[in-house]
Amino acid sequence: MSSPARVTMADVARRCGVSAMTVSYCYNQPDRVAPDTLRRVREAAAELGYRGPDPTARSLRRRHNGAIGVVLGEHLAYAFEDPQARRFLAGVAEVCRERGSGLNLIPTTGAADDVERVRSASVDGYIVWTTVDTDPVLAVVTGLGKPVAVHGGPAVPGARVVTIDNRASARELAAHTFPGARRPAVLAFPFDRDRRPRLETGPDPAGVVFPVTRERLLGIYDHCRDAGRDPRGLPVAVVARNDREEAAAMADVLFETCNADAVVAMSDQLAFAVLDAAHRRGLHVPGDVAVAGWDDDPDAGRAGFTTITQSLFAQGRDCALIALGERGAVRDAEWTATVRNSTREASEMTGFP
Repeated sequence: MSSPARVTMADVARRCGVSAMTVSYCYNQPDRVAPDTLRRVREAAAELGYRGPDPTARSLRRRHNGAIGVVLGEHLAYAFEDPQARRFLAGVAEVCRERGSGLNLIPTTGAADDVERVRSASVDGYIVWTTVDTDPVLAVVTGLGKPVAVHGGPAVPGARVVTIDNRASARELAAHTFPGARRPAVLAFPFDRDRRPRLETGPDPAGVVFPVTRERLLGIYDHCRDAGRDPRGLPVAVVARNDREEAAAMADVLFETCNADAVVAMSDQLAFAVLDAAHRRGLHVPGDVAVAGWDDDPDAGRAGFTTITQSLFAQGRDCALIALGERGAVRDAEWTATVRNSTREASEMTGFP
């Protein structure tokens, strides 16, 4: 049995004896229609079962969808599990609320259908959350004629990057963490999309395809050279994800294999994994091991971590403004090194509270 034909705007116009344009005004610009005409059109629409203009067709005509697309280089749950992603998306959501725009989360994991999923999204602009240099999605979003913001990099023509200077911040953080250490080490973000946890010694940053990871590693190497230390001997433990529990095994490796006495971790969550591993061994922070991270999570402040302070919330706002075409409203992302008592420079080495 065939379904009944969909009632159209033209059907309503014929019933009322008005033009289809008048019916359109009744729904889209009712202030342009006389009250009596507006009443008659609405009554006829109710009698015929007309539900109003098709929003998809309307957005195609106007080339406006009323939504921002956030391309996540992760599974969808990551947006709600990762503290960094949550703060960033909160900034995006605030701009969406202010501008009356929707938010479309588009997960990508390197699968074959990523490109088509991103291309077909009904959005007015894109935000790409920290992806790899070779991600084919980048060419897609920058080729659609829509505004694009890339958080963390890479820099590509047709998009604006929103990020702190990760290399400079890493150089400074290592300068606060490594002094006095004989066996410094790094707990790093993933190097590539295979997300294989592993321990490497002095890995070549050129082989790291996540720009944030690469820039932070380069900055740490810069400090090592400043201090007369050969970075080719630096142990770097690579985690699968920015997750405190998942990183526990690699934090253990830094103590069991490397006997680390100073660790720069690429986030506060990873720094907490190092702290957990130290506590399991009865080690004192910073007397036995200095620890530092990134982002200045609220918990990091309460715990007294030395960290790089940045506002992912503000960066989310800036990315959203770019995706909505408001490029002039965006400033360079700010950062500062917040030195507390998890590193030796800022303490009397009496232990971590």
